[in-house]
Amino acid sequence: MSDSSQQTPDALDSPPPDPRSGYHSGPFPKQEQEQPGLTAKTEPTPDHGERSYQGHGRLEGKAALITGGDSGIGRAVAIAFAREGADVAISYLPEEEADAKATADLIQEAGRRSLLLPGDGREEQFSTEIVERTVGEFGRLDVLVLNAAYQKNRDSLDSTPTDEFDRVFKTNLYSLIWTAQAAVPHMKPGASIITTASIQAFNPSPGLFDYAMTKAAQVAFTKAIAQELGPKGIRVNAVAPGPIWTPLIPATEWPDHLPEFGQDTPLGRAGQPAELAAAYVLLASDEGSYISGAVLPVTGGKGL
Repeated sequence: MSDSSQQTPDALDSPPPDPRSGYHSGPFPKQEQEQPGLTAKTEPTPDHGERSYQGHGRLEGKAALITGGDSGIGRAVAIAFAREGADVAISYLPEEEADAKATADLIQEAGRRSLLLPGDGREEQFSTEIVERTVGEFGRLDVLVLNAAYQKNRDSLDSTPTDEFDRVFKTNLYSLIWTAQAAVPHMKPGASIITTASIQAFNPSPGLFDYAMTKAAQVAFTKAIAQELGPKGIRVNAVAPGPIWTPLIPATEWPDHLPEFGQDTPLGRAGQPAELAAAYVLLASDEGSYISGAVLPVTGGKGL
């Protein structure tokens, strides 16, 4: 073995990082935003892996489409995919243009092509045309990340208006199905579809009952469509985040909940978007070639 392949004594003796304290580990200040929530107004600023994520060519030459890719988990995945060698298209609401442009800059800094797709996923035409535009720009589609989501705190079942749960269902479910339907004909063996589910699918909170319903449905979608597409060589999986600090959290309209957000996990803190990226990379890459129909928890130790 050559000297260059050997680890130094310091590296061998260095202890692994403590998962309880590697990121923000205290309570979050009370704050509130209007939907959809913006990174610049989120305190403290979420960590998307801007400084920490290092790529290793796992997605070299691939093209990805990430819905809700402007901020939060979507931005972390976009950064990771680009640094792993993929061109990345992101869809987002027009109100999130500033966040989307910042994410595009990070993709381009990694030496990859970016494509910005503003619009509303509740519209079927938009949810399908983002696939066509991605394929038109990149010439292919290898990875589809169905990440766009909407949630809002509910006081009670009987006080939740129809237009609100309609928005939840259309954003979290209708758009997911429309985009997946449009994408599959363009996907070849080795392609991957990844949904962003949630611990709420398994341990629902009363104040998020409609959101939790959609996340449970996404798990069912993942497991069912994995069986349909497996014979075509397309893998379908989900990541189930626990409490993750993104602009969606202060936009959920529960400011009194923020000081305790994530503090009840076994690791004693909320997670950061950067801590989700490796899970998506695994499921998107050839290294996850035998993983399909799975729900990968990233929950700080909370069980599904």
